[in-house]
Amino acid sequence: MLKQLRLISRILIVFVLSLTLAPHWNASAASKGEEIVALAKKYTGVPYVFGGTSPSGFDCSGFLYYIYGKFGIDLPRTSAEQYKVGNAVSKSDLLPGDIVLFENTYKPGISHSGIYIGNNSFISAENSGIKVSSLSSSYWGPKFVKGKRIVEQPIEGSLFKDLPDNHPAFEAIKLLNQQDVIKGYNDQSYRPDDQVTRGQAAAIINRVLNYNSTGSNSFNDVGNSNAFSEDISAIEHAGIIKGYTDGTFRPYEPMTRAQMAVILDRAFDLSSKTQVSTASIKVYNDVPVSYWASEAINSLYHLDKTTLYQTSKFRAIDESTRAEFAAAIYNVK
Repeated sequence: MLKQLRLISRILIVFVLSLTLAPHWNASAASKGEEIVALAKKYTGVPYVFGGTSPSGFDCSGFLYYIYGKFGIDLPRTSAEQYKVGNAVSKSDLLPGDIVLFENTYKPGISHSGIYIGNNSFISAENSGIKVSSLSSSYWGPKFVKGKRIVEQPIEGSLFKDLPDNHPAFEAIKLLNQQDVIKGYNDQSYRPDDQVTRGQAAAIINRVLNYNSTGSNSFNDVGNSNAFSEDISAIEHAGIIKGYTDGTFRPYEPMTRAQMAVILDRAFDLSSKTQVSTASIKVYNDVPVSYWASEAINSLYHLDKTTLYQTSKFRAIDESTRAEFAAAIYNVK
């Protein structure tokens, strides 16, 4: 009995410590624009009330007046006046938290306003209440006038909010993003430390090489509706990324750094780009010359312009990250 009590006591101590030492979510990690969007979405379904400026009922400009007011931003009361504040933003440059304005709805001129939430959508008070609509809908698309930015947004020079300018892969990601080879997420993040999957790798490589799809691919786990289907088909046909013996491709499975080196070698013929022979040279302490991927791995070292691969160890069996894959593409394309 005494031993059981001691065991329970130790478990409780560990539990309390785990709560005490657990990391806390940092609200500042989200931009003010994202925080505005998050608050606005909480009122989805609130009824439309002409002249309304409270959670019991909103009209379009009253909804913005209320939401932005919660963040200390004193907006004018009407859509026509809201049109006059902030900096103009084109439709293609909108970010979450920007204001979107429309004309000729229930009256001529500027007559409706909403909050851009990302993914070509906005939230506003419509006749049916607070709801999300598409900027490209048959109704709203022709009536869109412009966006207005009134809140601080991620610094443009920083490219992505989670990618500092001094990151070793920054220039690589910046260039590839400009070329539409590498893309970020709707929340203005890049997530450099996330794993790169086999499907993502196929898409990124094919954005560089532009191989044509051969039609339906031969893998039983990649349907035509899969976002990577055409790229996987093209890359498979080129012999760059192969499937498994069970007939699967496993598009959402991460790839190791060694696998990354080998598929890039197949795609870009890395050994021909280096100025030295990499077949019999040991570059990394953890990659023997006899290792199955050693030549491709060593080529990454010699072609590296980012410093990401200028290390003593390669960590061949570690999963490749989005930053590492971007840097490798930048080095070899």
